[in-house]
Amino acid sequence: MAFWLFISLVVLQRIIELIIARKNEGWMKKQGAIEFGLAHYPWMVMMHISFFSSLILEVILMDRSSTSLWPFWLSLFLVAQAGRVWVITSLGRFWNTKIIVMPEAAVTAKGPYKYLKHPNYLVVAVEIIVISLLFNAYVTGILFSLLNAWMMTVRIPEEERALKSLTQYGTIFTQKNGD
Repeated sequence: MAFWLFISLVVLQRIIELIIARKNEGWMKKQGAIEFGLAHYPWMVMMHISFFSSLILEVILMDRSSTSLWPFWLSLFLVAQAGRVWVITSLGRFWNTKIIVMPEAAVTAKGPYKYLKHPNYLVVAVEIIVISLLFNAYVTGILFSLLNAWMMTVRIPEEERALKSLTQYGTIFTQKNGD
């Protein structure tokens, strides 16, 4: 019961985020924003859907249950959710699940972006492993952590190229980080 409640809440959260992203996408494109990463985005979506499918299958087929360490893993999950909210609110109307860049837009360097270039990707990586460990779904945790790491080797360079091509991203983060 706890598993299904947890999964339902996380899936509902993701659906709400997709609605927010779609609204932000519409606004940004009306302002002249350009979308990048069209080739990898469907694969990334499929990876995230497959993560939940794999998690559910592993829990059901391998008769997994929540770990005795669930308070620790749940606490870490809640910290990751706070990070997710911090990311979304820091980017405001510029937050999206896609790579959409508005030419000459001011680069966000507030909130978690003061400390990391891509904090949302750290949140996702933590979520994948924590959700898996919460329910002893080790196969899912390892497999999708590796798939996510591979996806980030594609996504992050694509996002950085897009931002550098249309904004002052390269200059701002080079000055900020002393690179």
